[in-house]
Amino acid sequence: MPRIRAATIEEHHEMVWTDLTEAMRQLLLERDYDSITMGHIAAKAGLARNTLYNYAADKRALVLELARRASLPLTAEVSAIAARSAEPAADRMREIIEAIMSASTNHAMQLMFLPNATPLVAELPDGPDNPFTPLVAEVENVVRDGLTSGEFHGVGDAGMTVELLSGAMRAGIDRISRDPAALSATVREAQEIVLAAVTRGTG
Repeated sequence: MPRIRAATIEEHHEMVWTDLTEAMRQLLLERDYDSITMGHIAAKAGLARNTLYNYAADKRALVLELARRASLPLTAEVSAIAARSAEPAADRMREIIEAIMSASTNHAMQLMFLPNATPLVAELPDGPDNPFTPLVAEVENVVRDGLTSGEFHGVGDAGMTVELLSGAMRAGIDRISRDPAALSATVREAQEIVLAAVTRGTG
């Protein structure tokens, strides 16, 4: 029986999951996703392969857990911003853009957001089981608030609007990944582009 590394079984499992997701993150920085095997993951985490299978049936499960852990702090931050319904939707959207783009400096988040992340994103489930679904829902709520208040253009589909605007965000995140010093300037530019796309003009 494997040695327990913590005071309780629950704490032990959490430590192992932390090791496994960190191993997966490091491997994704070193090699293409398709080339990673369960043997690579076990070796990087310092586990026997049979122990690894007690936690994850395949590497898809580890990608999902990595995404879940990476998304939790950002989702909490965006949810808190979105909940300030008494504030203008445009102000909240600016803060959300800054929060998302600042979070992209986290390597685990970069792995999910960058253009070459297609194999990883494809491993994530659709719908409510996707770790990023709550994040997208909060942004959509801010867009709907802006539509209701008249701050934003009368687009017919808030979900589609957020999906289209995410393209600008991804481009910004790609730029930040190549030049971390460009974070502040890229945030400002993304805010201008996104807000210009959804806010009403004065003329």
